[in-house]
Amino acid sequence: MDKFQEMRNFAAVADAGSFVGAADALGVSKAAVSRYVGELESRLGVRLLHRTTRKLSLSEEGEVFYVRCKTLLAELDEAEAEITSRSGEASGGLKINAPVTFGVLHLASLWGQFRERHPKVSLDVTLADRVVDLVEEGYDLAVRIARMADSSLITRKLSTTRVVLCASPEYLKRAGWPEHPSELADHAVLAYSYWSGGDDWPFEGPDGAVSVKVHPAIRTNSGDTCRAGALQHQGIILQPTFLVGNDLATGALVELMPEYRSLELGIYAVYPSRKHVSPKVRLLIDFLVESFKAPRWPT
Repeated sequence: MDKFQEMRNFAAVADAGSFVGAADALGVSKAAVSRYVGELESRLGVRLLHRTTRKLSLSEEGEVFYVRCKTLLAELDEAEAEITSRSGEASGGLKINAPVTFGVLHLASLWGQFRERHPKVSLDVTLADRVVDLVEEGYDLAVRIARMADSSLITRKLSTTRVVLCASPEYLKRAGWPEHPSELADHAVLAYSYWSGGDDWPFEGPDGAVSVKVHPAIRTNSGDTCRAGALQHQGIILQPTFLVGNDLATGALVELMPEYRSLELGIYAVYPSRKHVSPKVRLLIDFLVESFKAPRWPT
C-alpha cells in the first residue's frame, strides 16, 4: 500500500470531518478512503480517528500524526511542483492583476509570448490601479509598483522606475520654469489621485527632504490622462519614467529641477506564498524576470 496515499486519505478525512467529505475532495469512493485509513491504522497499530454515528474526531495519536502528515504532504507537493516547473510543463489557468498603464504599455505584449512557450496555460488578466487582495480575490500573481512594505506576500523584483517632475516646453515658456519645489504651489499641476501622499509631493534635494502641497488643476486616477494633459501644455506632472521616459527622450516633455529627486519605486511580481507555488506561477515569474532584464524605458 502506498504510504503517501494512506496519509493523503487520512489528512483529507481530518480536514473534511467525514469520510464522505474526504471522498468528495479526493474524487474517490467513500469505501476507498475507509480502506486506506483502516490499513494505515492497522499498519501503525494505533487508532487515529474516533468514530461514532454522529461524530468523527482525531485521537491524541491522530492529532500528532495529522500535523506530521500535512508537513510531509506539503513538502511532497512542493518537490513535485519544482521538478515539473523545471521540466517546463505547465497547464491550467492563471489569474493575474497589474496596474492599468503599466499593464497596457509593458505587459500586454508579453502575454502572447508566454503562451507561445506554454500553450496549455490560459491567462485571466485584470488591470486595476487599486491594490487587490490576492488571497481574498483569488489572484495567482500581481505586478505592483511600490516601495514594498513588510508583508506576508512574496516578491520578485522585475525592475525600477523613477518618478519624475516634468512639463512641456510650451507650458514652461508660458508659465515659467520653477527653480524650487515650493514654487509648484503657484503652478498648474495635473495630479494622480492614487498618489500615496495625496497633494503633498515629496523631493530630496541639496538641502535634504522637502515637500510641497500642490493645488491640482486636474485630478485623475489615470497616469495616461496626466501625461496627455502635459503633452497638451496643461501643466506639470509627477509621473514614472515607464510612462514618460520616451517623452523625455524626445523632448516632448522636460524634466524639472533634476537636483530635486522624487521617489524611486520597485516593480515587483507578487504572489501569496513561497510554498506550494504551482509550476505555471513559477514559470510566469521567471518569464517576467527574464523579460525585464534589459531596460524597457529610459531611466
